Amino acid sequence: MILMKKSKKSKPKAPPQQIEPTIDWEVRPGGMLVQKRLFGSDPGCDDTAPIINIKVSHDSFHHHISLPSTSSFGDLKEVLARETNLETKDQRLLFRGKEKGDEERLDMAGVKDMSKVILLEDPASKERKLVNKSNDRVYLQAYDAVMKVRSEVDKLSHKVVAMETSFKKGVKNLEKEVEVLTELLMKELLKLDGIEAEGEAKAQRRVEVRRVQGYVDILDNLKMLARASHMNERVVPAVSVTTKWQTFDSGVGSLNAPNDIRMSTKITSDWEQFE
Repeated sequence: MILMKKSKKSKPKAPPQQIEPTIDWEVRPGGMLVQKRLFGSDPGCDDTAPIINIKVSHDSFHHHISLPSTSSFGDLKEVLARETNLETKDQRLLFRGKEKGDEERLDMAGVKDMSKVILLEDPASKERKLVNKSNDRVYLQAYDAVMKVRSEVDKLSHKVVAMETSFKKGVKNLEKEVEVLTELLMKELLKLDGIEAEGEAKAQRRVEVRRVQGYVDILDNLKMLARASHMNERVVPAVSVTTKWQTFDSGVGSLNAPNDIRMSTKITSDWEQFE
């Protein structure tokens, strides 16, 4: 009898676990969430897609941009944003006379190597820039006006300091000079009041207004001190009052009658008789 060796049944091997690739996501210019596409590394698109050169005309400038043919017009806008400093939201791309959306692919729209695309700036963006330029021009004009007033106030400030020094040294007759200098400062204050300014120019104008007012206060104080000093130095004629009075013999002209005046009337009993 032949004995047969029982063979062990081998267990089937488990299939190797497949590691799912991680997917990176990005938000496209149109706001849609899509799988991130890396030029030259996306096996579905860019590895096999040919690189095309696109001529982009923008005003009087021409830009040569190289992109995979499967790129979108939104991708083209991102590259142009770096070239022109024009934000993607302010760009309008026209191909064959029609404006293209950000999600539309270049190859699907018929863009080929050396195709020409026109870049226009959105009218709203142009209007915003014009407004900003106008505001900048107004700001610069206001700032220059404030600086001119500051230059004049600097000159007048030296005179204020010199006048204050003269007063301390004993020069008192300064009322006229103080009035003239105060009037000049008030003219500069009126100039500042007429300047319409915003931002930093407005802040600088406020500083100059306070500065001029401070100098005017110093001059007003000097004027008061000079006036008070002038009043004290006025010569007042002295009046001498005496209690010595001239005495006349009759006593007339004297407030008090002479002490040695006596009654000169004598009474007698001799009467004159008439027939």
